[in-house]
Amino acid sequence: MTRYIRHSAAFCALLLLALLVNAARVQVVRAGTYDGNPANRRSAIARYGQPRGDILVGGGAVTGSRDSGGRLRYERSYRNGPLYAPVTGFASQMYGTAFLEEAADGVLAGTDPLLSPFPLLPLWNDFIRARDPGGNVETTLHAKAQRAAYSGLGARRGAVAALEPSTGRVLALVSTPSYDPGELSGTGPSVARAWARLNGAADRPMLNRAVRQTYPPGSTFKVVTAAAALDSGVVRDVDEPTGSPDPYRLPGSSTSLTNEVGGCEDASLRYAFQWSCNTVFAGLGVDVGPARMRATAAGFGFNDATLRIPFAVSPSTFDARTDKAQLALSSIGQYNTRATPLQMAMVAAAVANGGSVRTPHLVERMTTADGDTVLATGQRTLRQAMNPGTAVRLRELMRDVVERGTGTNAAIPGATVGGKSGTAQHGIHNSGTPYAWFVAWAQAEGAMEPAVAVAVVIEHAAADRGDISGGGDAAPVARAVMKAVLDR
Repeated sequence: MTRYIRHSAAFCALLLLALLVNAARVQVVRAGTYDGNPANRRSAIARYGQPRGDILVGGGAVTGSRDSGGRLRYERSYRNGPLYAPVTGFASQMYGTAFLEEAADGVLAGTDPLLSPFPLLPLWNDFIRARDPGGNVETTLHAKAQRAAYSGLGARRGAVAALEPSTGRVLALVSTPSYDPGELSGTGPSVARAWARLNGAADRPMLNRAVRQTYPPGSTFKVVTAAAALDSGVVRDVDEPTGSPDPYRLPGSSTSLTNEVGGCEDASLRYAFQWSCNTVFAGLGVDVGPARMRATAAGFGFNDATLRIPFAVSPSTFDARTDKAQLALSSIGQYNTRATPLQMAMVAAAVANGGSVRTPHLVERMTTADGDTVLATGQRTLRQAMNPGTAVRLRELMRDVVERGTGTNAAIPGATVGGKSGTAQHGIHNSGTPYAWFVAWAQAEGAMEPAVAVAVVIEHAAADRGDISGGGDAAPVARAVMKAVLDR
């Protein structure tokens, strides 16, 4: 009898062990599979069971949470949604997250271990089945500059990116047309209709043109070409004649490049930069050579597929694997040269900051719901784009553009402003209406260094010739943004 009892006890112990092993398999080994199963609603219910943390601009929240009373209880709300949509993105029960809502999701949703009061016990919340309150994300945005950029673009398609040159802080990031991210919050049929409408719109309001759309930068790229020519010694004196013909026949081709203004034959770099002589800069690009042009462009940030601010930025490109004719066109911001507005703001910022490119960043710090800092963004140099002496000469050339060249619409009384206008051709045989560009930096009177660098692009701008479009359409927007920062 005792033997049967022992056998039964051993068998029961074996069953219990098998049960524990299976439970461990389900809860540990297979946990990810079950959590990711679309039929499992517990994760989503827990995710939306408490208010989400906020994204802050200038200390004020531009996001919020509203209690829907449903199973996915708290829905995201937005203040001035279209104004900040290129920064915040959306947080949707149906369509996930985008931009800052995605990049900082762990902190905003309260799931990041950094928020835990017991950071040395990362599994503590899982053990007690609790979730930390959502934390907050403080941005680097300058509220007045953001509004100035959005108002300046108005109903036109385009984008603005503005940086603080000495730190890389993003002061403004605007894309138009925009949309209200709040339309995508919730689970009702109106959300699905809004998603279909926004994604099907011809003007693509959900496209973040400031960081996810690349354009031919046109004459604004001549800042990069001028830096390469000065750094390489191809040009030693900005006032010396360059020996450039007008028109300029593209090497190995029967095609001739012309200018929209006179006086470009044998023009100095100063004159060519001030009035945007295509022939001069095409020839300089060929003289510098593909390797040096590519290296200089890379110094400013071109061909970098790793840039995040903290969400990903589409890489701007300069293709030096070309023949001389194509290199000439690339050196004036045409052919395969493409840039985001953020990249061109980095170009202007490098000139303003003595040739040093600071890493652009949009988040100042992340905090707990109580305001305790859990993560702060450090400031660091990304690259040295040019020699400091070259940056000094380029600042002088950019000042000439604003004081007596194609960028006079960007002038701000009582401040020093440097800029470069540009009109980028596109379409089959350049048949499309040009893109208007303007890049600039501004320094307040008496200040030690420039406070802001900005890039503006406007699609389908009206233009009668060359750089009139950039100087006429985009420069006033840049001026409004820079003035908003300087007025601080």
